[in-house]
Amino acid sequence: MKTLIQHATIFNEGTHFKGSVLIVDDKIGALYPDEQEIEIESGTEIIDASGLWLLPGAIDDQVHFREPGFTWKGDMFSESRAAVAGGVTTFMDMPNTRPTTTTIDALEWKFKRAAETSAANYSFFFGGTNDNLDEVQRLDHTRVPGLKLFLGSSTGDLLVDNVRSLEKIFAEAGMLIAIHAENNAIIERNRNYYVSRYGENLGAEYHPLIRSEEACYASSSQAVELAERFGTRLHILHLSTAKELTLLSNKIPLKDKQITGEVCIHHLWFSDEDYNRLGNRIKWNPSIKSSKDRTALRAAVADDTLDIVATDHAPHLLSEKEGSCLTAASGGPLIQHSLLVMLELANLGFWNVETVVNKMSHYPADLFHVDRRGYIRKDYYADLVLVDPSYTTHVTTDSLFSKCGWSPFEGITFKHKIRLTFVNGKQVYDGKSITPKVYGREIKFKL
Repeated sequence: MKTLIQHATIFNEGTHFKGSVLIVDDKIGALYPDEQEIEIESGTEIIDASGLWLLPGAIDDQVHFREPGFTWKGDMFSESRAAVAGGVTTFMDMPNTRPTTTTIDALEWKFKRAAETSAANYSFFFGGTNDNLDEVQRLDHTRVPGLKLFLGSSTGDLLVDNVRSLEKIFAEAGMLIAIHAENNAIIERNRNYYVSRYGENLGAEYHPLIRSEEACYASSSQAVELAERFGTRLHILHLSTAKELTLLSNKIPLKDKQITGEVCIHHLWFSDEDYNRLGNRIKWNPSIKSSKDRTALRAAVADDTLDIVATDHAPHLLSEKEGSCLTAASGGPLIQHSLLVMLELANLGFWNVETVVNKMSHYPADLFHVDRRGYIRKDYYADLVLVDPSYTTHVTTDSLFSKCGWSPFEGITFKHKIRLTFVNGKQVYDGKSITPKVYGREIKFKL
């Protein structure tokens, strides 16, 4: 099977140019600048992409697709459909499911389930606990992106709060460690303070006061100290504060970094000024903080202090988001609009489209050593997205693919539209609907 995407503006590897891409079966067969004459073989499908942008599909290194155990909120089928509708062709799912992904058997179940249902490519983080290092050391490093540690409260036995266990994991895991960094003792102290003053019916605006900058920095700085002491590759997920940026560097290239950082869409788009309007719909852990923090995070994306942009996509039913900030569920659906948000911020002048491609495609592939994805290169898998820069996307409830049926972006009009998404050379999204029975694949990691 051959498909020729003609006359697109191709954004790739720090530049853009008018050209065409030939897809042969599941891979990219050739790239052609527009000035080069192309001999088109009989039977080749032609897609005229004049006026459109062609980007490598986005790679989201932090999602919670809720399967197994929480499938009334979302599952691999529904949430992978939301992903490809947003131009995200690969996801890495987190281990806080039920059962938690802390055994080889639980990990294998996820791989099997994804192969049966996922429209996007996939992999799964393994979860670290206080006492499963033996399982960690049995992992095939070509199949998992890393070990996820929750240093703040989480599902089941995933909280790693024993200092000796932490030291042993950092010293002996032998793989990248990705962390959720919040200090429980500080969170509990803050919680007790605000409850004692104002009672337990606290609005969403108290969430960043309880899950504070201090709680984040205390935990992330502890992890950095451990990583430096033991020479461990550390990836700090969903950074939310200006202060934590001091733990990172933009003075060395990504390939030489031992400590890397991720920021998520909600921390780049919203601030604490939005709690009055959206309440618990934008309640995440770590919390969305001040406009000053948001400004610093945006600048850190632009200057390469922060390495990749992801979502922490974590659907809940709206009924689960009701009540006090102490009891409402944390998290929400984002993946269908993450690329549109980044392009919107580019349109507003915070960075250019090349930066969007770096942070959402190239750098995730490089950071995790993903095999032949994240770039538009000959012989790489044809994970591609066509974006229309002249057509808007108005977010409505009936346009959503996530099972939970809502989005914090409802009512917003973005200045770009996802026209087509390809996964392994097959068109999986046409701007309106998902192609049935087109499935992603397990991604591999180069050692």
